[in-house]
Amino acid sequence: MLVYFQIALLTAGVLLASGTFFRTSAAETTGIVKSGSSTTDFDILIRNGRVIDGTGNPWYPSDIGITGNRIMAMGRLENAEAHRVIDASGLIVAPGFIDPHTHAAGGLATAELSHARPMLAQGITTILANPDGGGPVDMEAQRIALLEHGLGVNIGQFVPHGAVRREVMGTENRHATAEELARMKALVRQGMEYGAFGLSTGIFYVPGSFAPTAEYIALNRIVAEYGGVHQSHIRDESDYTVGVVSAVDEIIEITRQTCVTGIITHIKALGPAVWGASGEINRNITLARSEGLPVFTDQYPYSASATSMMASLVPAWAREGGDAAFRQRLSDKADRERILHGITENLERRGGAGRLQYRRFAPDPSVEGRTLADVAAERSLPPEQLIFSQIEMGNAGLVSFNMHEDDLRAFMVQPWNMTSSDGGYVTFGSGVPHPRNYGSFPRKIRKYVFEEELMSLEDAVRSMTSLTAGVFGLPDRGLLRPGMTADIVVFDPEAITDRATYHEPHQYSEGIVWVIVNGGIAIDNGEFTDDLHGEVITRHRFR
Repeated sequence: MLVYFQIALLTAGVLLASGTFFRTSAAETTGIVKSGSSTTDFDILIRNGRVIDGTGNPWYPSDIGITGNRIMAMGRLENAEAHRVIDASGLIVAPGFIDPHTHAAGGLATAELSHARPMLAQGITTILANPDGGGPVDMEAQRIALLEHGLGVNIGQFVPHGAVRREVMGTENRHATAEELARMKALVRQGMEYGAFGLSTGIFYVPGSFAPTAEYIALNRIVAEYGGVHQSHIRDESDYTVGVVSAVDEIIEITRQTCVTGIITHIKALGPAVWGASGEINRNITLARSEGLPVFTDQYPYSASATSMMASLVPAWAREGGDAAFRQRLSDKADRERILHGITENLERRGGAGRLQYRRFAPDPSVEGRTLADVAAERSLPPEQLIFSQIEMGNAGLVSFNMHEDDLRAFMVQPWNMTSSDGGYVTFGSGVPHPRNYGSFPRKIRKYVFEEELMSLEDAVRSMTSLTAGVFGLPDRGLLRPGMTADIVVFDPEAITDRATYHEPHQYSEGIVWVIVNGGIAIDNGEFTDDLHGEVITRHRFR
């Protein structure tokens, strides 16, 4: 029998069941707000805004009164007073956006980057860290590091499977012994006891790619005890091994066996060989959900991904045992030829050197922002030989132009699809990173809501707020209701847009006018404040 984790959001009048928020009717919406005259004093009063509350319902006019870190009242608050009054006339007022997939934790733990301005400029107030199976094993040590310099946004943590497996058995290509599996279970339990939101897996990456499905089922059974989720970079997003359709089916089967909510993260059909696979994938997810399986996806709104040269082009067998073992294989003539053959195949799988752009390469920064094809032609080298010479120097970061817009749109419109960025955290002006670091959430609104009219603004906001809060178990975020945490974004629908491009990515998004994090103002009338209001949040436990 499936186990359903249900939270009655009493302050919101919304039921969370199997990770999904049910939409409320307009009558229910107006029934939970305070209206009429009031003499209540608030810390912040937002007046005259068009509220998109996160449910997917149409916008409605409402004032919002905030005291401390909570929304205290909504409705017509004509006589209310406040220490700070924000006039949101002509603007959209929405719950703070929640990013379920970002690699930003390392940067946020530094004094230089703890402000989280690239996120705040997108309207993001909460992120989930340690995706793709990567990050520290010790949740408490990470929390201390994140809080040392303050935080601009809220952060929730995943227990990263890849790091757990590496801690127990390195990067060996084999199944875990019973003792090793027991140690991995203990580490997952330790992280969940601390308050992690679930398990992140990078089944495509070393060492996660060496683990069988049974290992993921066993570890997710620990996660199930805590009401956590399983977010996965699936085993294959292209046709490297099992193929993208089978890789999605693996997550569905893990969900079926464990009753843990399964999330196919940054969903895509990567490479010409699998373009069009979105139809079959969406049908399989629809069927799984009709069985009662809580399966979801998240997605960034770009047709290019970001990866590394080693992960995308060097065959996994060559990376077994870590860098030292890889270097040793390079010195063996037979292995060297086999690696070169694998690189040639993977380059073709990615659509050729013209579809790969350097985003960072410390040994030779001059190549950053250029395609592998351009650099290879300049140096009179076949692309595979260029790649081979560069992996001997280090691991380059790449932007990979390998998705079809039709697949991207087909995934985007699904009601179970959350908005994410898959951003990292880079120093402003350093390298040529993927523009998703700066533009994901505003880009979805500008391009796919206003320009292409692929979805309504209300549905786009839902995919950024209540849907994500429901999936991950954030009962006091993701909706605008009295009693909820005051994470709020106020944006100009005429001005909101992304500015970051593939060649000039270090540009903040525009059109976000105010951002409130835990009741504190982080963006004030379009200007960043110096105040850091974020915190490390933990998941409520359900037994």
